[in-house]
Amino acid sequence: MKRILIIGATSGIGLETTRCYIQKGWRVGIAGRRINALQELQNQFPDQVAYEAFDITSPDAAEHLNSLIQKTGGMDIFLLSSGIGSQNKELNPEIELNTVRTNVEGFTRMVTVAFDFFKRQGFGHIAVISSIAGTKGIGVAPSYSATKRFQNNYIQALAQLAHLKKLNIQFTDIRPGFVETDLLKDRAYPLLMKADQVAVKITQAIERKKRIVVIDYKYKILVFFWKLIPGWIWERLSIK
Repeated sequence: MKRILIIGATSGIGLETTRCYIQKGWRVGIAGRRINALQELQNQFPDQVAYEAFDITSPDAAEHLNSLIQKTGGMDIFLLSSGIGSQNKELNPEIELNTVRTNVEGFTRMVTVAFDFFKRQGFGHIAVISSIAGTKGIGVAPSYSATKRFQNNYIQALAQLAHLKKLNIQFTDIRPGFVETDLLKDRAYPLLMKADQVAVKITQAIERKKRIVVIDYKYKILVFFWKLIPGWIWERLSIK
């Protein structure tokens, strides 16, 4: 039975992706902060699901992740779907710092544990859900767009490191556009995608070992044109 660990599996994209892998017959190790949601999934699929409740920003999160790996019986794929973000036009420092703690500190803590495990194992696949927001600095969400750029660059650096060390570790950087999840529930967004549809595309991208995937084609076009906009023009755009 193939094994995948999914961090951030209690809602949104992480939950829908978990369901996809359960349907495929995989052994799935799931993690999140809401223990009731984790237990519910485990109760539904006791032969396929193992869980560990923890917060990736906690200093002991690495220990919990290693515990989950053992409960799952190892892992072939590691998927990090845990992240936060919000608009912060007033630049509230606590909002900015909380985003950094999760999307940078927590992200790094989880990915380095996965990298070290796969290094010892001799093979593995690290997939992370970042965002198209990492393409440009977005004024209404400074820390969110900046931390997503960090994630993009960090995975690129690890891919280079794996090549330098001749490690058999694959990497997939998944960059969705706006997805209908709790993260975006308070505002109306254009081109909103359903989480279950995005999850199917994520499993396909991982199966095909794609290095970078933008979901979906509408956002591929959008990102293409974003990259063409010079910085001095971008900084004068009114993006709400």
